[in-house]
Amino acid sequence: MTEHSTDHPAVYSLEAIGAYASNAKRPYEARRQGALDDSGEVGVVELNPGEGFEQALEDLAGFDRVWLVYVFHENTHWKPKTLPPRGPRRKRGVFATRSPYRPNPIGISSVKLIGVEGLRLYVQESDLLDGTPILDIKPYLPYADAFPGARIGWLEGVEQTGYAVAFTPNAERKLEWVESGERIPLRAFLKAQLEFEPTDGERKRVTATGGADFEIAYKTWRARFRIHETERAVTVLDIQSGYSLAELASVEDPYGDKALHRSFFASFGRV
Repeated sequence: MTEHSTDHPAVYSLEAIGAYASNAKRPYEARRQGALDDSGEVGVVELNPGEGFEQALEDLAGFDRVWLVYVFHENTHWKPKTLPPRGPRRKRGVFATRSPYRPNPIGISSVKLIGVEGLRLYVQESDLLDGTPILDIKPYLPYADAFPGARIGWLEGVEQTGYAVAFTPNAERKLEWVESGERIPLRAFLKAQLEFEPTDGERKRVTATGGADFEIAYKTWRARFRIHETERAVTVLDIQSGYSLAELASVEDPYGDKALHRSFFASFGRV
């Protein structure tokens, strides 16, 4: 048995070199895997000034993808076993998953590099949250980082592609209205929640409304959607307020958003 060296400390101190900015504010708004994000949203990694990072970024612009090493800053504890968002409903050892609930809250993601300007990196296909502290940046090297034939353990046989998520013109119109004024990331939330096991009522605020139709809740908003199993597709049919007219008439406003919902009702009505 190899003995542990006593020359290395048991605790290491790491400092963030910058932070990530995007519309995804909460864990349930983040994509499950960044490479599956087809939203086209551009996130920004902004490095700290006064550290010489301008020189550290030289020559990076020639790479298509980079690895971001970061902190799961929304997590305060870890779990030895966790329930993954796909596959058979059983808990797995956290080291056999991509769960953020790890002994050390460190994540890695391969993102598409769009451009570098000063201390800013513009990226796509990300699964990071707004405000994520960045620890390091490394170039992605296909010859060293990609192993297409590698075994994937308990995920063998589990559907990897997920459901394609589309929106009706009616839903698109309402999404644009909701997102334009208050920057509510409702579209990103719906894609993240509906692309894998969209009807899982135990892990999501989903209720069946009849046949292949369901409703999912996002804060005080509701979205009706339909499952097309043979095509492995989900269609978001409609966006609605989660308030009733009677609730909107009440002066109580614990979430501070009733004015927005009243305006939504005035624009679109109840249905």
